[in-house]
Amino acid sequence: MTTTADSIHTFLNQYPNLKTMELLVPDLNGLLRGKRVERDLIEKVFTKGFYLPASVMGLAAHGATVEEAGLGAQQGDKDNLCKPVLDTLSIMPWKEGETHAQVLCDMLDDNGESFELSSRQVLQKAIKQFETLGYSLGIALELEFYLIDHERDALGNLQPPKSPLTGKRFQTTQVYAVDDLDQFGDFVETVVTTARQQNIPADTVIAEYAPGQFEVNLDYGEDILKACDQAILLKRVIHHIAKQQGFQATFMAKPYIEESGNGLHIHLSLYDKAGNNSFRQPGTPIEEQPLLNQAISGLLENMDNTMGLYTPYCNSFRRFAIDSYAPTSKCWGVDNRTVALRIPRGSESATRIEHRLPGADANPYLATAALLFGVYQGLTQSYPTHTAIEGNAYEQDIAQVPDNQRDALRLLENNQALADFLGKDFLDLYLVTKWADVHSFEKQVTPKEYDWLLPYI
Repeated sequence: MTTTADSIHTFLNQYPNLKTMELLVPDLNGLLRGKRVERDLIEKVFTKGFYLPASVMGLAAHGATVEEAGLGAQQGDKDNLCKPVLDTLSIMPWKEGETHAQVLCDMLDDNGESFELSSRQVLQKAIKQFETLGYSLGIALELEFYLIDHERDALGNLQPPKSPLTGKRFQTTQVYAVDDLDQFGDFVETVVTTARQQNIPADTVIAEYAPGQFEVNLDYGEDILKACDQAILLKRVIHHIAKQQGFQATFMAKPYIEESGNGLHIHLSLYDKAGNNSFRQPGTPIEEQPLLNQAISGLLENMDNTMGLYTPYCNSFRRFAIDSYAPTSKCWGVDNRTVALRIPRGSESATRIEHRLPGADANPYLATAALLFGVYQGLTQSYPTHTAIEGNAYEQDIAQVPDNQRDALRLLENNQALADFLGKDFLDLYLVTKWADVHSFEKQVTPKEYDWLLPYI
């Protein structure tokens, strides 16, 4: 039987020039924290672990410890043991000569058990609860992002990058344009190649609905936790390759107010014990699928309650604009990109829910856990069914999703079912840190306020 020690010894022998390894722990926001160790400490890290302050699980959006969360000075800013996740171990190909490696790590509690304030382990808890229903799941994630020029325009605003081929700056929207991909062919090819070198199954990259915007898709799989690990690591690949090629990449939900936002679209399938797609009975229309309708009802009925997990920042809500292809109302439809829950067309065996609400800025672990909660509720509770929307959802009288972070956080509070599913202590931590973000964000006077008010009021 191969042990962890055997595996890491084999890895070190495979890469004799390896100098350092980065130990990466996802924080509350899905950002990677950690430390770098030299080669001679790597085997010890994999067999005994390493320590990192628990306070990294209670950081504000700007990276500072939120003391109200109780993980900082209140408990002496103590360390927790962390252990590497072996199947995420890989070389960092953007570092020449195979000299640097990385691995995702899990933080444990004082007893060496699952740390319930870790977003990665919150998802593990959600998966275990869902599995009690006797179904298995399939998942794929799609991430949208922008490439941005390091140089700002004359007014100090963000601007799209210049084409590496023509030297001209992108100014127009060419959705799905192959020529746009050709312009950034080296970037796209390097991202896909680098991802595959790290066993991240990135399959396609397309030009999206704004200048410099792209979407990258991860292959469908049945390991929910691994899929979210891969999404976190894929973001890292894109950031590093963009930097290497002279660009800046951002998964910010709304970097340009006048352009489309960046979404995280999560595709979810449900399978029975025999591996059959439970969302689709052969020969029956999609609108008449009982389990699919139950899952959709659970997601829609709990959409308000979980919005705060799909949209973690004040900026996240700027993405929800009419005619922006970001959903603004609680509805579903077949092959309809104006709704929150889209059922893509395709073979009966591929019937699935595409959840279009989360932003690319969302923590994939928490967005997926929230999605599982909605489906779980739909399959275990008796909710009314919802009729599929036809046509443009923006033009119809449908209940809207919360449009600001204050409302979303209030709806996230006092939700006993969600607290049981995710863990009450975790939900309390999340709320404390996100309220701190809101209060910090609002303690500023913007240039627009000076423009509008200072000379006249």
